[in-house]
Amino acid sequence: MTWTILILVLAIALYMFGDKFVKQSGKKTSTMDIVMHKGISVVAIMLIAGAVCRLWTPAYLVHTNPAILQEMVTSMQTQQEEQKNKEVRKYVASHMDEMIGGAPIVGDEKAAHTIFLFSDYSCPYCRRVHGEISRVMADRKDVRLVLKNFSIHGVLSDAPAQAVIAAKLQDNAKAAQLDKLLMDKDYFTQDDMKNRDKLPSIIEANVMKLAKEAGLDTKKLAADMKGEEVAKELNNVRELAQRFEISGTPYLIIDSKAFPGAIPYSKIIDALK
Repeated sequence: MTWTILILVLAIALYMFGDKFVKQSGKKTSTMDIVMHKGISVVAIMLIAGAVCRLWTPAYLVHTNPAILQEMVTSMQTQQEEQKNKEVRKYVASHMDEMIGGAPIVGDEKAAHTIFLFSDYSCPYCRRVHGEISRVMADRKDVRLVLKNFSIHGVLSDAPAQAVIAAKLQDNAKAAQLDKLLMDKDYFTQDDMKNRDKLPSIIEANVMKLAKEAGLDTKKLAADMKGEEVAKELNNVRELAQRFEISGTPYLIIDSKAFPGAIPYSKIIDALK
C-alpha cells in the first residue's frame, strides 16, 4: 500500500512537471519535443490509473461489495475440486484393485458402486459419517464399502486400525462387525487417558473384548495385527492419503469422486446417482 501511494504521488508530479525534464531542442518546439511531452504524459496517466485501481479495488471489494470476494473464493474452490476429482477418477479407474489392497469390505464385494472410506476410530466425525453410511448400506444393496483405516491419532488409533485389518484375514463379515462395534462403542475412557503409559495396553485389551464379541479368534488376531499383511495395508493407506492429499478424516471417495468431511446421507446418495 505504501509503495502504491508513493507511485501515485510521483506519477502526479510527473504529469504536472514532466515537461521540465525535456530540454527543448531549439527556439521552436519540434515534433520530437511534442512526442516526448506526450510520452511522459501517457506514462504518468498510466501510472496514476494503475495506482488508483490498486488503491480503490481492495476498498471496493472489502467495504462496498464483499460478496464478490466470496464468489471468487467459491469459484476457485470449485475449480480446485473439479481438478482434484479428475485426478482421482483417473487414478481410481486404473488402480481399483491396488487401492482396495488388503482392506476389509462391507457389503457385496462385487457391487456396482464403491465407497472408499478413510477414517480413524478415535475421530468423532468419523463416527458421525459411519452412521450415515450405515443407512446407505441398508438402503442400497448395490454398494460396497472399502474400509481404509487411517491411523492418525497414534495410540488411540493404532490398535483398532490394525485389528480390523487383521480381522479380514479370518472373515470379512466379522471384520465388518468389529468395525461397527468400534464405531458404536467407546473402547477407551477419559480416565484411561490419564495413564498414558498404560493406555496402549488398555486400548488393545478393550479392542480384543470387542473382537471376541464379533466372533473372532483373539489369539490369532493379536498375532496377525503385528504381521506383514496388516503393515502392508497400513502403508497402502498412507500412500493413498499422500497421493490424494488427505490430511484429516473422514474422507470419502464415492465412485471415484472425492468428499472430505462428514457428509450426510443425502449427499452420499446423490453421489451414487
